[in-house]
Amino acid sequence: MATGRWLTHVNLVRGLVLLLLGVVSLSAVATEVKGVRVWPSPDSTRVVLDLSGPPDYSHFTLSGPNRLVIDLKSARNKVALEALDSKGLVTRIRSSAAPSAGGLRLVLDLKGEVRPVLFPLRPAEPYGDRLVIDLFPKAEAPAASSSSASGAGVIKSVATTAGQRDVVIAIDAGHGGEDPGAIGPKKTKEKKVTLSIARKVAAQLDAEPGIKAVLIRTGDYYVNLNRRTELARQHGADLLVSIHADAVASRTPHGASAWVLSSRRAQSELGRWLEQHEKQSELLGGAGDLLQGSSERYLTQALLDMSMDHSREIGFSVSRRVLQEMGKVTHLHKRHPESASLAVLKAPDIPSLLIETGFISNPAEEKKLATDAHQTKLARAIVRGIKSHFVELPPEGTLLAAAKASGKPLRASQQSTLTTAAAGSRKHKVTRGESLSVLARRYNTSVAALVRANDLSDENIRIGQVLTIPGS
Repeated sequence: MATGRWLTHVNLVRGLVLLLLGVVSLSAVATEVKGVRVWPSPDSTRVVLDLSGPPDYSHFTLSGPNRLVIDLKSARNKVALEALDSKGLVTRIRSSAAPSAGGLRLVLDLKGEVRPVLFPLRPAEPYGDRLVIDLFPKAEAPAASSSSASGAGVIKSVATTAGQRDVVIAIDAGHGGEDPGAIGPKKTKEKKVTLSIARKVAAQLDAEPGIKAVLIRTGDYYVNLNRRTELARQHGADLLVSIHADAVASRTPHGASAWVLSSRRAQSELGRWLEQHEKQSELLGGAGDLLQGSSERYLTQALLDMSMDHSREIGFSVSRRVLQEMGKVTHLHKRHPESASLAVLKAPDIPSLLIETGFISNPAEEKKLATDAHQTKLARAIVRGIKSHFVELPPEGTLLAAAKASGKPLRASQQSTLTTAAAGSRKHKVTRGESLSVLARRYNTSVAALVRANDLSDENIRIGQVLTIPGS
C-alpha cells in the first residue's frame, strides 16, 4: 500500500516536472516582438515589427472604427506600445485579448479604410526577422505598373508657353526608411547623406532657368526600386539621377563614381557588388513588383531596345559630364562611367544614371560626406554636369531648346515670366504621388499660396481633387 502511494507520488511529481518543462519549452520558442517602427510616406504607411524569430501570423480588418488586427501565434510583446506616436495612417497600436493561449493580438487603429499588405522578411543586416505591414488608402491603392508604362496621366509640361516646357530632372535619394543603405565606421547612414545631397541638387536645379527638379523621396521612408522610376515617369522626367554613397569591406577605397545601365552583366568587381547591394536593399525595403507581360512581345521588345539605346546614350553623356565636374571638387574613384545592371537604371524611356558620391566606408570620406559644405560642393558639381548636357543637347519643345535656337541664353526673369503666364489661373487635377510641395515646385509657387488659393484646412490633398494654381 505504501509502495502504491509512493508510486502515485512519483508519477505526480513526474507529471508536474513534464508540465513545467513544457511551459519553459513553449516560453523559450515564443517569438518576441522586440520593436515597432512606423514609416509614413506620401503613398502609404509602413509598420515594421522587429521579431526574435520568423512570424506565424494572420490578419483581418474591421470597420466602425477602422482597424487592422494581427494575430501572432506563440508570441509575446516586449514593446511599450502606449509610448508609440501616431504617424501616417496609424493613430494607435495596442494589444488585445489573443484568440488562443500563448498568442499575441495587435490592433492598429487607423485614420480610414485601408488595403493592408503583410509579408515577413528574413534577417538582413542590420535587422533580424521582421513582419512588414504596408497600409495603402483604399481609395488610393497603387495602380498596376502597366498603366504607368502606358504614359496615361503623365504631366510632361511643368512651365509651358507656346508649346515650350522646362526640362524635368528626377532626383532619387538612395535607400530610406527601413533600408539605411551603407553605414560608415562612425555610424553615418547612407540614407541620410543621400537625402541631404538630393535636396541640395534639387534646390540648385530649380534655380536654373528652364530646368525643374522633382524629388523621388522627400523624407525618411523607403520607395520600391520600380516605384522610383514610375514616379519619375509620372512627372515626365527627362532624366533620373540616383544619389548614393559607396561602401566596401576595406576602408582604403575612396572617391566618387558614376554608373549607367549595362547591356550585359556588370564589367567590374565593384559593379557586381553594387548589383548584389541593390538586391540587399530590396530585402530590407520589401519585395519589388514584377514586370508585366505583353501580347505583342517581339514588337514591344524591339521598341524597348530602341528606347533603351537612346536612354543609355543620354545617361552616359550626362554621367561623363558629371564626373568631369565632380573631379574638380573631390577625388574620383573611376574617371569614366562604369556599367552595371541596376533596377533603378532600367527604365527604357527615361535616361538614368547612378552617382556614388564617395565611400562612406572610408573614415576620412565618411567625415566629409556628413558635412554640409562638402555636400554643397558635390551638389553644385552634379548640377553643372546636368546643365551642360541639356544646354548643349536640349530635348525638343523645351525652353532650353528655344533658347538655343534663338542663340540667346535663357534668363531667370524670362523663366519667371513664362511660368507665371502659363500658370496664371490654371486648374490642376491631382494624380498619384503628388503633394502640395511637388505642385508648388512645378508651378513656381509656394505651399502656403496653394493652401490659400484653395481654402484648404491643411496640406493634405487627394487623388482626383481639382486645385486652383495661383498666378505666382
